[in-house]
Amino acid sequence: MILEPLPLTPDRDIPGPVLTELTALYASNREFHALAGDDEFPDPDDIRPEQVAAALAEEIADPDIEILLARSAGRLIGLAVTLAHHPDPADPDPWIGLLMIDATVHHQGFGRRLAAAVEARLFAAGRTAVRLAVLDSTPGSLAFWTSLGYQVIGHRLDRQYRRPCSVLRKPLQDPATPRMPRAAARVAVVGPGPDRPVLLLRYENPDDGVYWAVPGGGLEPGESPLQGATREVREETGWSDVTPGPLLCVWEHDFTYHGVPVRQHEHVYLARAPHRDLSGDLTEAHRADGILAWRWWPLEELAATGETIWPPRLARLVAAATAADAETA
Repeated sequence: MILEPLPLTPDRDIPGPVLTELTALYASNREFHALAGDDEFPDPDDIRPEQVAAALAEEIADPDIEILLARSAGRLIGLAVTLAHHPDPADPDPWIGLLMIDATVHHQGFGRRLAAAVEARLFAAGRTAVRLAVLDSTPGSLAFWTSLGYQVIGHRLDRQYRRPCSVLRKPLQDPATPRMPRAAARVAVVGPGPDRPVLLLRYENPDDGVYWAVPGGGLEPGESPLQGATREVREETGWSDVTPGPLLCVWEHDFTYHGVPVRQHEHVYLARAPHRDLSGDLTEAHRADGILAWRWWPLEELAATGETIWPPRLARLVAAATAADAETA
């Protein structure tokens, strides 16, 4: 992937061919525009070049803002907009104002690669952290950024449209610093009934904040993902009768644990169990793993929450894997 500044004509306009590419990029993200409700794009199904040009005009005019294009194999696949200095003098960090990936190549890792490239660019410029805001109406975006190690540090209304959003921050480090690889496994335990509840535990990481996740953790030496998933679900729930079934997903994410940068590779399995309380005395096990609470989440509620969920898109994955349950309910 190649990252390059937005080219401009001598009159500081967007060249016609580039504007055509940008319009296609914006138009591919129909769902985002529908959820965001931006005035620039009142009809997400009809995004026009003049609307895209108008949406970027203010950024082009601001010397503190950089517009970056991401290309892969010569094709425009992403856009990032960064702000070197926030208008609030008490805020010392640069901001990522927008990061957009062509929807036709979503879930192929381009978003993570573009975010990492932007972070490396800011680090090279001497910046020590970066911030961004995520609209409360886009929980998928919140899950994406928190999976990259961003922490929610506050809530407020956005400056332009007064929409509720979460403010996130991430300390920057030298991209050449290697992350410690870690293999892990988790189990999405689904209960019976038409609401298909999923058991989630609320974890607290002293470096990365609080998040909800299905039971699981790091693998022990010589342990396979399936063996680790079976052990972890027993240790964290007290249930010895839960057998991990089909593989739900495999995902990789970066975070920091006790000051150590980690890149975790996780296998997540699907399992069935009765809707019940956790069993046995789990106080010490939960304290050691930073588990604060647990609860069953009905699938519809899980899909709508703005909480940080690991793995991201969990509700969508479980819904697809248990679609037959909904059809027979």
